[in-house]
Amino acid sequence: MDTGYPPGKGGRIIGRPKGANARIPPFPTLPDATPLKRLFVTGGHGFVGQWIQRLGPAIRDAHGVEIELPAVDFDLLDPAQVDRELARARPDAILHLAAQSNVPQSFRDPEATFRVNLIGTLRLLEGVRRAGLSPRFVLASSGDVYGEVPEGELPVTESRIPRPRNPYAVSKLAAEELCGQWSRTEGLQAIVARPFNHVGKGQSEAFALPAFAHQVADIKAGRREPFVDAGDIDVTRDFLHVADVVEAYLVLLEKGVPGETYNVCSGIERRVGDLLARLVELAGIEAGVRTDAARLRPSPQRRMRGDNAKIRALGWQPAHPLEASLRDLLDEALLRNPHG
Repeated sequence: MDTGYPPGKGGRIIGRPKGANARIPPFPTLPDATPLKRLFVTGGHGFVGQWIQRLGPAIRDAHGVEIELPAVDFDLLDPAQVDRELARARPDAILHLAAQSNVPQSFRDPEATFRVNLIGTLRLLEGVRRAGLSPRFVLASSGDVYGEVPEGELPVTESRIPRPRNPYAVSKLAAEELCGQWSRTEGLQAIVARPFNHVGKGQSEAFALPAFAHQVADIKAGRREPFVDAGDIDVTRDFLHVADVVEAYLVLLEKGVPGETYNVCSGIERRVGDLLARLVELAGIEAGVRTDAARLRPSPQRRMRGDNAKIRALGWQPAHPLEASLRDLLDEALLRNPHG
């Protein structure tokens, strides 16, 4: 697709991301992949769920599984709706994505966050039991459950004791423990995924990189002055292309060990300001950065990098460069904001 921006012109790269060679310890693994036939996906109309739909044919070809999505207005808190959808889908695998994942919103309304993220998970598990199903079950939790991690203790491994710092992360950790309890007492084949930051086309502008991309597109189209409003761009985070996150979930459904937890991350530390500079460079414009107090989220976590050795031991590895995500974000923003 020609979006009118030349690669490698304009902008400024502030620094280079730092990588890491992850060691692979002898983690427990299944001897063979579990063949799956029908995968029920909650939250199938959200960001990651839309990518699962987009990748549906490729998923069927690579994994031999049919994707089953609930209705758009599916209410996970309604047991009758849960029963109806599970009776229709009769899945042998469930990927539980549905969540209230906005951290600021979790502070504004922690009760609603817990209803969706914890009670919603309970309603789903109860529905599985009532339906007499024995599915492979992956809970999409969050790397945010780890809380503050001293820089000297990076990268973060799954053995680290979580100390969440916001209601969203607390609700996710509670859902993890609920799934763990059901694994121990109900025989649920539950696996916990802890994804770190992931990015791609279709992501909400409530997240930093899509917000940057849309501002850059507006600048290129002459719709705003040449400044990007941003929060703290000197922090580092571990970003992953959303398509690699989807593949990680499928690998966990097939090969993950029930009762185990797996980081889903790139293992690479990237400075947010460097990614913003690359978006500016890709657009072929010149732009400054203004600090927007409304976008500042006080955080003691200046740096973050996850350890993905455990899931790599199952045969997964990132296959999509983050550059592709940045180009997709900019393509999408430019299509929405064409030249005036």
